[in-house]
Amino acid sequence: MAVDVIEQNLDGTDLQIGIVVSRFNEYAGKELYAACLAELVRLGVEEENITLVSVPGALEAPFALSKLASTGDYDALIALGAVIRGETYHFELVANESGAGISRISLEFDIPVANGILTCNTDEECKARTKMKGKDCALCAVEMANLAKEFPTLDDLMEYEENE
Repeated sequence: MAVDVIEQNLDGTDLQIGIVVSRFNEYAGKELYAACLAELVRLGVEEENITLVSVPGALEAPFALSKLASTGDYDALIALGAVIRGETYHFELVANESGAGISRISLEFDIPVANGILTCNTDEECKARTKMKGKDCALCAVEMANLAKEFPTLDDLMEYEENE
């Protein structure tokens, strides 16, 4: 008996991608987005198939992702931004709640969401990670969007049966 293997697929052709970028720690959002966009285009995603939404901070990202997901127009979503540790507990609150919210959106709407909200101790740590994380999120979004297409939903099956 052979193992059924679903291969990694990084072909971004015809994919619709939504990106939410936090303006807090603005340099990070800009660098994350630039790296992400360049990689999406390299993978074959057409720029006209990408929607960019800017939000004040990481805590607002899940709301914007929810709005994008609720349209049903996207194959994958990406959240980009940075939370940098300060002297108060606020860092933990923002990091934990934005991460939990992003995960909830993915599961609630059955859509891949690449979490590129960096959580760093210092600006230097953040600056060292932005380009790679932006690129990684693009790769993740394309791979997971294609993986999702390998598994038809109940709605897909019902629509197929209606058209037969």
